Amino acid sequence: MAERTEPADWVRCAGCAALVYGRRWTRALHVCPDCGHHGRLSAAQRLDQLLDPGTAEEIDAVPALHDPLDFVDSRPYQDRLDQARADTGLSDAVLCAAGTVEGQPCVVAVMDFRFLGGSLGCAVGALITHAARTSLERRVPLVLVTASGGARMQEGVLSLMQMAKTAQAMAELDEAGILTVSVITDPTYGGVAASFATLADVILAEPGARMGFAGPRVIEQTTGEKLPEGFQTAEFLLAHGMVDDVVPRVGLRPVLGRLLGLRTPDGEPLPPGDGAAILRAADDLVGRDPWQNVRLARHPERPSTLDYIRRLVDDFQELHGDRLAEDCPAIVAGTGRLAGTPVVLIGHQKGGADLGERRRRNFGMAQPSGYRKAARLMRLAAKLGLPVVTLIDTPGANPGPSAETGGQAAAIAENLRLMARLPVPVVAVLIGEGGSGGALALAVADRVLVSANGTYSVISPEGCAAILWKDPQAAPTAAASLRLHPGDLLSLGVVDGIVPEPPDGAHQDHAAAADLLEAAVTAALAELIPWDPARLLADRRARFHRFGTDTGPAAADWSQS
Repeated sequence: MAERTEPADWVRCAGCAALVYGRRWTRALHVCPDCGHHGRLSAAQRLDQLLDPGTAEEIDAVPALHDPLDFVDSRPYQDRLDQARADTGLSDAVLCAAGTVEGQPCVVAVMDFRFLGGSLGCAVGALITHAARTSLERRVPLVLVTASGGARMQEGVLSLMQMAKTAQAMAELDEAGILTVSVITDPTYGGVAASFATLADVILAEPGARMGFAGPRVIEQTTGEKLPEGFQTAEFLLAHGMVDDVVPRVGLRPVLGRLLGLRTPDGEPLPPGDGAAILRAADDLVGRDPWQNVRLARHPERPSTLDYIRRLVDDFQELHGDRLAEDCPAIVAGTGRLAGTPVVLIGHQKGGADLGERRRRNFGMAQPSGYRKAARLMRLAAKLGLPVVTLIDTPGANPGPSAETGGQAAAIAENLRLMARLPVPVVAVLIGEGGSGGALALAVADRVLVSANGTYSVISPEGCAAILWKDPQAAPTAAASLRLHPGDLLSLGVVDGIVPEPPDGAHQDHAAAADLLEAAVTAALAELIPWDPARLLADRRARFHRFGTDTGPAAADWSQS
């Protein structure tokens, strides 16, 4: 390992210029106690921070070209390499080790900006690729901690080739179903940002860390444009859907531990589900007028997706962004454990009783980026072999112009196709409103359940009344005609079962509603998890193929499967 140097007596924060006592600076992991600025760590310090004590096993450097062009600028490139090695104790700008984080095995590759600005050259490419192959051989996750100014110009086009080389190594881990996580530190630019740093399954960033292909100075000089405040910082990237989360350094180990602990549920099977957890006969429901059902489904105090997550999901790690444009707040997505089983959970989030929060969440009506975020998490579930659980509660697709210009129709269609082919169990629950394509985009599942006061419809009763009755006041009549009541949905075969609710509705007792939901979803997962992908796909295909045909009863008796 590289040398560990003693801290100076006093350290000046690069963020606020405050003087911090050296030992306090070290204890705070180089984070300023006054302004929160995250100072740089060496690769060795980073490994000390991340890996459990005594578990680090250094992965030796591999053969690589070190001066392929015999490059000379104001001084020979070889002299620069020799100086960087003497100053850092590293062979090049990456230090690799195997170990554990919070008890979870992994391989870690950490870049060190002190070594020629963490530039990407042949040796760095070789080390990143070797770390990826070690991860592949050991079948443990790969964690990448990045810090780079870009490609190493002194190695010419061969440095450019390292982008493709490392991207290929990441693709091999994708094919093998091995989790990859990037931790973006300041700065991460150029060839590193445009290859392995952004190809990870999960991208975390430290507060204030900057990432991009071209740096702000280059952009401003080239285009003459004034860049927005905070451009390319971690917070800017989170808002624009480019990273999954911004995690302070002190909280990084627990977050990594939760992510690295995700495993395919191939151990002890879930116990058989309680047969009473899901209602499978319409006459099990208390009779209710369909319009009353609509009003209860919309009740602002009904438990939301986040309410259920807080009560039911352990180790939940929310993941953000579509990696293209933005993070849609109307869709919540992440990983966690439901009744001990690792799952990917995705749901609409209306925002609860607070009107301001409901507006921020757009009342659960997703932007196209929300569907793309959901799709990204579903692909992660498929890669890792994790079940998908979706919680649906939306009035419908977003009627705004921004959704249309963002490609809403195509985003919904892509989700329908993706979910039809997911090789993992998928359980969808309509926990409130299930409106049109906005609901269906999360509901192509092996088991579709509806809460006892939920609804599912091609259009809202108000919309149907306005179009067909020419009278919005006819909404109650339209609700009855649309047959959106859970009992009707069950008899039509559109849902496979009904999740009971507390007697006066889920909004009256969130804890009891959560217990009932957990029992129903666990029962469905217990049945589906043992199925192999071929059976899942064949059954799912047959399920949706029968809708609208006259080949027999619409509702399948899956309780005896």
